[in-house]
Amino acid sequence: MTNIVLNVLVLVALTVVSWPVLRRMRGWPLLWATVHLCVLTAVFDTIMIDVGLYVFDPAKILGVHVWGAPLEDFAYAIAAAVFVPVLWRVLGRSPRTASRPDGTHDTESAHG
Repeated sequence: MTNIVLNVLVLVALTVVSWPVLRRMRGWPLLWATVHLCVLTAVFDTIMIDVGLYVFDPAKILGVHVWGAPLEDFAYAIAAAVFVPVLWRVLGRSPRTASRPDGTHDTESAHG
């Protein structure tokens, strides 16, 4: 199985499982985070590949590169940008970061 097939399968499965939460979230922040993480992926993957930190098996990738990063590597950035906020929503905020019903933060319990 090639990396692109595995990446697409994982992204589709994550989307299906997360769809009830995703459809209630605002799209622009997710898109903005995805764009930024993809730019960072292009920059840092290119550097890491150029200095020899890792090598991709040519038989497992499409051979399409964005700058120096294989196309398949962007699936991880997309997954992180979209599905970490979904997990945040599903798991809820910790008591330390939760607001009171009146909109103020509970600083005594966080420090005491």
